[in-house]
Amino acid sequence: MTPVHFAFSSAFMLGLAGLAFHRTHLLSALLCLEGMMLSLFIALSLWTLQLGSTSFSAAPMLLLAFSACEASAGLALLVATARTHGTDRLQSLNLLQC
Repeated sequence: MTPVHFAFSSAFMLGLAGLAFHRTHLLSALLCLEGMMLSLFIALSLWTLQLGSTSFSAAPMLLLAFSACEASAGLALLVATARTHGTDRLQSLNLLQC
């Protein structure tokens, strides 16, 4: 494994560990998801450059478009949660009460 692959793998794993262990605020969970998507985007971009094929060149842009949609949906949920509950703490949310 090259140092570049190790760096992007460790960045993805750090984002995944942050998402799994530090779930107190919705904003921190969204930031961990964005870090994971950023590392995936850069790794996929470098992979398509190393491959040299034009058939995979649209994949990083498609991933970036899905990442932007995920970020906008997450921020909309954050704003809606902050308005209804007064906080973005995930412990205050209860799925049984709607």
